Amino acid sequence: MRRSIFLYLFVFAMLFILYQYVSAKNYFEKESSKMERLESKVTKLEDSIQSLTLDKLNLQYFSLDNNDDALSYYDHLELKNPSRYIADKLLETNEEQGNNPLVPYDGMSGSPMKLNKIKVLNHKWIVVDFSDGKHWGELLIEYKLKDDLGIDFTVLDHLLYTRN
Repeated sequence: MRRSIFLYLFVFAMLFILYQYVSAKNYFEKESSKMERLESKVTKLEDSIQSLTLDKLNLQYFSLDNNDDALSYYDHLELKNPSRYIADKLLETNEEQGNNPLVPYDGMSGSPMKLNKIKVLNHKWIVVDFSDGKHWGELLIEYKLKDDLGIDFTVLDHLLYTRN
């Protein structure tokens, strides 16, 4: 009797150990495959981050903020952020009633033409987007920042997008 109890215990222990082994093996394989998927995803995301960083650097190439040679023209003025100051002065032209005086087009949808986006390229030029809500275009503006912090804006060229 005692022998059969030990035999049953031994068989039960072997089945339990076998079950634990198979269960642990399946769990390990599942976690390994999950880890491989996550590692592949991390690699893809790191590549995306690197690509976006390069794109951002390319977009910043023509920017007053990243051009030390152009910024040196404003060292004597002691402006904390020259491009922000210039953009703010340009946006002040939007405050006039009706169309912005720098935009050579009248609003065609019942709204006046106003400046929207501004990109200060360097110590001399600005690219500006304008719109009346329905029609839009761009301006290339030359500017001169004077020692008294006044700014003279001159439109060099402009375009209005048309719908086909």
